[in-house]
Amino acid sequence: MLRGKKVEVVPGLATRWRQTSPTTWVFDLRRGVKWHDGSDFTADDVVFSVLRAQGPTSGFRVYANALGTPRRIDSHTVEFTTAEPSPIVHEMASNIMIMSRAWAGRNKVERSQDFTRSEETHAARNAMGTGPYRLVSHEPDVKTVFKKNPNWWGIAEGYFEGNVTDVVYTPLASDATRLAALASGDLDFVLDPSPQDIERLRKDPGIRIYEIAENTVFFVAMDQHRGELLHSSVKGRNPLKDLRVRRAIYHAIDMDAIARTALRGFGRATAIVMPNPESVPVPPAMDKRLAHDPALARRLLAEAGYPNGFSVGMDCDLRWDKVCTALAGMLAKVGITLELVVANSSTFFAKLRRLESSLYVSGWVGSQDAMFTLQPIYHSRDDNNGDWNIGNFRDPDLDAAIDRARVELDPAKRRELMIEAVRRMQEGIYMVPLYRRLAPWASRANVEVVQRPDMTFEARWAKVKPR
Repeated sequence: MLRGKKVEVVPGLATRWRQTSPTTWVFDLRRGVKWHDGSDFTADDVVFSVLRAQGPTSGFRVYANALGTPRRIDSHTVEFTTAEPSPIVHEMASNIMIMSRAWAGRNKVERSQDFTRSEETHAARNAMGTGPYRLVSHEPDVKTVFKKNPNWWGIAEGYFEGNVTDVVYTPLASDATRLAALASGDLDFVLDPSPQDIERLRKDPGIRIYEIAENTVFFVAMDQHRGELLHSSVKGRNPLKDLRVRRAIYHAIDMDAIARTALRGFGRATAIVMPNPESVPVPPAMDKRLAHDPALARRLLAEAGYPNGFSVGMDCDLRWDKVCTALAGMLAKVGITLELVVANSSTFFAKLRRLESSLYVSGWVGSQDAMFTLQPIYHSRDDNNGDWNIGNFRDPDLDAAIDRARVELDPAKRRELMIEAVRRMQEGIYMVPLYRRLAPWASRANVEVVQRPDMTFEARWAKVKPR
């Protein structure tokens, strides 16, 4: 399936889906679809892709395992049989990228690459799909080039609304370099312009600014599994296992100040680690942060056995280094010294996937259903859940609420179970909530793009007018 402009599920490679029993779903696939090499898309590709995504090295196991066992009924019909009832199999299916079984076999990528071992397969630099653009070239951290696929089925369906035929994605780490390239016309569009530059950009008649409440929540997460942290002055024990320490970190943070300064107003403080709390919906009364109280934070640290504080390494994606720097200053005032390690996204997330971070700041992009947050990051790690529970915390009561909500078909009961899961997260402070972002994009004035709440850029909707 595809996602529409409001992140709703719309027909894509699947044209129709239906739940034929509490544990059975049937998907009708679009006929006449061609892969970029001209071969036919069939149910065999769907079955292969789901089984591949269920593999032990896959980062999509939470979603793929929720689909259960795939079975080819005919060339364009697939049936999924789940181990338990689920009301959102179609939502889970929308997160699985479909691969050509033949292409994967030819290039020996039938198995997902193992990021924990820094493995790199043919699929890391190459791809072959059915979509509106085909991959021309990919140089990691340098440049990726796409060209319009004139044979895309979506053109006839009216899904290609723009006029962009070629896309060149160039990652530029420096805010100044990106915005200078935009101002000069070397770039047409920029994701994530620095909030501190937005007001200046608004005054430039050649620049267009976009803003939207993003379905992303940012938080501090921490290793709560190891007996001793990999990166800390504390030896022989793990201070982050102690709720008093986690509470001290929370009380040390002045999120309103971070929103004003580091985020320049493009962030709203939150008490809920949920990108779209309205998807539960969580009662508004629950969205109340613990007070910023450095004195209380110091007392809690002393009670936990750290009257002089301690140092701990904190990993940070380069894109939100200003937030990390602000956090380091606030925690230093209560005695916790953060040794910042700032890296580009690929290096940062590879370290997280190896579970080698003691403390880190990250974000989570949500979908239309809260289960897309509860299962991957709230639930403890096992074969079917918690792939992005990098802190590796475990709360049996939290898990139980999620497990029951996952199979509950009654909407009211499901909502109460999801609210209970959020409440357990708040009580345990397994992650410290920070903010939901008001996200800016920037483009040349002659460029028009569609900004979606999940911050996915769809080139098929972009329009470029002559300058």
